Amino acid sequence: MISAYRHFFTKPRRRSLYVAFLILALSLIFQYYAGVYSSHVATQYVGDLLLDHLPVVNLNLIIVEGALWAILFSAILVLAKPRYIIFTLKTVAVFLALRAVFVAVTHLGIYPGQIVPGPGPFDSLYVALGLQTGYFFSAHTGLPFLMSLIFWKEKLWRFIYLAASAIFGISVLLAHVHYSIDVLAAPFMTYSIFKLAEYLFREDYVLIASDIGLKDVMPGKGHG
Repeated sequence: MISAYRHFFTKPRRRSLYVAFLILALSLIFQYYAGVYSSHVATQYVGDLLLDHLPVVNLNLIIVEGALWAILFSAILVLAKPRYIIFTLKTVAVFLALRAVFVAVTHLGIYPGQIVPGPGPFDSLYVALGLQTGYFFSAHTGLPFLMSLIFWKEKLWRFIYLAASAIFGISVLLAHVHYSIDVLAAPFMTYSIFKLAEYLFREDYVLIASDIGLKDVMPGKGHG
């Protein structure tokens, strides 16, 4: 594994990797302050056609622990595939940064009965990472969908991440953690972000394309 990393990460790729870590770190900082700002200026809640009729179900086991395990699993999966690392880091960074913009300009209040994280260590880590703040759009739904797009040519991972996106989306609705528009809009927003990243980081995406046997990847045509 170490020799494979050394062979793959040439000097130009190492520079690109450092840039990826930098913009990811900046996006995490941006996300944190956007969440803090949004929580301070939040107004009243609004009615929601789905939430008004759905029972409130405590699904923190999925929303909190499940999200943390999904992040850890995804990190291990990407680390095991060096060609995916740079593009994934940069794309996730763009996702977090653009979502932070929407969070900062969307000031809806908490929907009544929302299930909040408990006092456990996983819950504390979940809150510390800023995963509790912000509504539009749902990261629980969007990030797994983003991973399915990145691993689209690998059917097993594509379907696993699509299933995870659906499970998380349903869970946050039943727990009243997100408004329905947050969940319904997430796939569309995420797809747009992915195409933007594919265009901005073409050379990094081509590394993935070469790994899955694609010889000529043009922006907007990566998935047929």
